[in-house]
Formats: sequence, structure tokens, C-alpha cells
Amino acid sequence: MGEKKEKITPRRRFFTDIAHHIGLGAMGVLLWGGYATKAKSSPLTLRPPAALDEDDFLKTCIKCGLCAEACVNRPQNRDKNGNQKKGTIKMAKAEDSVTIGTPFFTPRDVPCFMCEDIPCVPVCPTGALDITKVTNPKTNELDFRLMDMGVAVVDVHSCIAFWGLQCDACYRACPLLDEAIKLVYNRNSRTGKHAFLEPVINPDVCTGCGLCEKACVTEKPAIFVLPRDVAQGKVGDHYVKGWDKADQQRAKKRKEEDITTHDERSKKKPLDYLNSNSLGL
Repeated sequence: MGEKKEKITPRRRFFTDIAHHIGLGAMGVLLWGGYATKAKSSPLTLRPPAALDEDDFLKTCIKCGLCAEACVNRPQNRDKNGNQKKGTIKMAKAEDSVTIGTPFFTPRDVPCFMCEDIPCVPVCPTGALDITKVTNPKTNELDFRLMDMGVAVVDVHSCIAFWGLQCDACYRACPLLDEAIKLVYNRNSRTGKHAFLEPVINPDVCTGCGLCEKACVTEKPAIFVLPRDVAQGKVGDHYVKGWDKADQQRAKKRKEEDITTHDERSKKKPLDYLNSNSLGL
């Protein structure tokens, strides 16, 4: 005969169910916490025009979706048959590596078309998209040239223009033609006959719209947009542009101790230092 099964009393089932639900709840909290951390730490997210710095943006954005609605409903967002096209701005879902409910865009999917009236910005109710960032102080009017969503970067190893093949797709797609992207002539020393016309980005002009990335002919784009703080290095305040008067004035305002490097060798007299080296000390 088999063992007699222990009868599960209603009281025991009650406490078992409570423990089960507590466990599921705790697991849900851990999973959500892990996702939120991952999403917030994504350094490659491209935000709409005039977005605040990421930390301030996340604190200010209320995830209302008005910017995405204005983007997709803009009058010029129609195909040749008059049908509405996909909007540039998307609201993040659970599967995206972006904080859920916040606006972002993916240039290879739909780039920013740099609308002159920048419809996504004025509708923001909280200032997460700061209209002053895209307002020309001289005219007090919106200026799409002031957009700063990121900066384009060229992978010279996969860009076929650097192979010597004729391609100017990114250059032609750029709305700031011959300003944000220039084609630089280089002689092809391998053949001695052909020339390289290499795309070079001017980060001071590039708005990060991504039209170049969308237009790139390679399977995976050889030109792509990254957030500016990811794409660009930082020189340091102790370097000065000798040809730039404004930068020279900036340097003059700094204290000498801020721009002078001192170490143990600096404390020695020049003769003592030279003699010690000559004697092998």
C-alpha cells in the first residue's frame, strides 16, 4: 500500500498561496528594476530636437506622447498619394532599450526631417523639449539649424567612398548641403588615376538628424548618428586654439596654477636636473 497523502487544510493552502504571490511579486520587482536600470543606462538613445540633458530629460518628461503625435501629424508627413507616413518620434515600449514611454528616434528607420516649424517642440508641456534651444536669439523665431540631437560619425573602413568607389549618398541627403558634410578630395596613390571623395563631418554644423544614415547604401550604415557626448572627445581647458581670439581670451582669464603642470622634477634646479641625468642618477 502506498503512503497516505497528507491532507492540505484550507489554512495551509491560504498561507501557501500568500507565499506564492509574494514570491511572484518580488520577482516582478526585481525584473522591473533590472529593466529600468538597463533602459536608463542606455548611452546611445537619440532624443527629439531640443531635449534636455538625459538626466534632466527623464526627470521632466511626463511621457504624454504629444511630441510623437505632432511629428506624425505634421502636414508634410505624407507620401505621393497623400497617405500618412510613419512618424520620426517613437514612444518607447518594453522591448526597447529606452525608458518606457519616453520619446526617441532611430535614424535608419525614420530620420528627423528637420521641419522648419519644428512641431514636436512647442507642444511639450513640461519643457523636457526646451524651445529656447531651437529659438534664434536674434530673430526670436524657431530655427531648425539649432537642432542638436547628436552628431554623425563615419566608419572609414566600411564607407565605400574611402575605398575609391564613387558614392555621395550621405552628402546629397544632408539638408545642410556642403556644410554639415563636405566631400574632401584625396588622390588615389594605388592607381594614380582616380580620386577619393571622402565624406567629412563638421560637428559644429551637424544636427544629428540622421538623414545621412538613412541614405547610406551599405548593408549596415557606414555613417551613423550618436549622442554628441558619446561621439566626441573632450580636449581639456588647458589646450588653447592659437588662431581663435575668443579662445585666447578664455585662456587669459584662467589662473596660472590652473594651466601649469608641476611635478617633482619641477622643484629641481635646471643644472641639478641635467647633471643627475648625465651621471645616470
